[in-house]
Amino acid sequence: MSPASRYTYLGPEGTFTEAALRSLPEAATRELTPMVSVPTALDAVRNKEAAAALVPIENSVEGGVTATLDELASGRPLMIYREVLLPIAFALLARPGTPLESIKTVTGHPVAQPQVRRWMAEHIPDAVWESAASNADGARLVQEGRYDAAFAGEFAAATYGLEPLVTDIHDVDNAATRFVLVGRPARPAAATGSDKTSVVFWLRDDHPGALLEVLQEFASRGVNMMRIESRPTGEGIGRYCFSVDCEGHLQDRRVGDVLMGLKRSCEQVRYLGSYPRADGGHAAERPGTTDAEFVESADWLTRCLDGRG
Repeated sequence: MSPASRYTYLGPEGTFTEAALRSLPEAATRELTPMVSVPTALDAVRNKEAAAALVPIENSVEGGVTATLDELASGRPLMIYREVLLPIAFALLARPGTPLESIKTVTGHPVAQPQVRRWMAEHIPDAVWESAASNADGARLVQEGRYDAAFAGEFAAATYGLEPLVTDIHDVDNAATRFVLVGRPARPAAATGSDKTSVVFWLRDDHPGALLEVLQEFASRGVNMMRIESRPTGEGIGRYCFSVDCEGHLQDRRVGDVLMGLKRSCEQVRYLGSYPRADGGHAAERPGTTDAEFVESADWLTRCLDGRG
């Protein structure tokens, strides 16, 4: 297939990322290519070797996936087209015939460890954890004999010739990971009424209340922030950018007005896209923040300028 029909994802085969990608209807007609890391998956899109990449961005237990947040904030711009929410439960995978009591070394993605820590303490307290590049890569390492067992999706067992010793492992009920489908910048899809907008911004300077001033751009327009995280810029201690998801679409007047306010007050703003919410939720519009009220106030200002106010 051509690059236009190719989607990359955080591999290898058998990751939760692959499972999330295969949940998209269009995945059935795409060539799905696993990559060794989030940066390589996204660079394939930047280099026009793939149309899009699916990567994890947030976990309900561990928070943001820093590799994805940093990649979206730096390098050639990319844009989020859509998001996928996947419930997460782990299986303990081992080579056939391995008894649970013999497990002394385990592996998995670092984000998985906090989600199974209490289970490990109760059932395999003497096992030593070492991190792998992904949960599926941990399964591969178990297949090669480097570890006794891996925490991964149960669906990865067949791919790597392993057996699930225990399934449905999770310390926190209803744990989920959020994934984003990322492509090259383009016109955002039309608003659906159930949307999310993502941006990254850099403060112009460091002074008391600097972040508060920026956050007021959202508050004064009634735009709810669904996530905000700081990430170091690499320019020295105390230098951060801020990654934000907010309710609404760029086409919503209040959201567009927020982004214009950020552009005026921040050193730099990177728009990461407006896309449908995976949870189907709708933003509550506060009085004075509807599109109609923005239009009415603009018309009033025009009448004032014309002497008709």
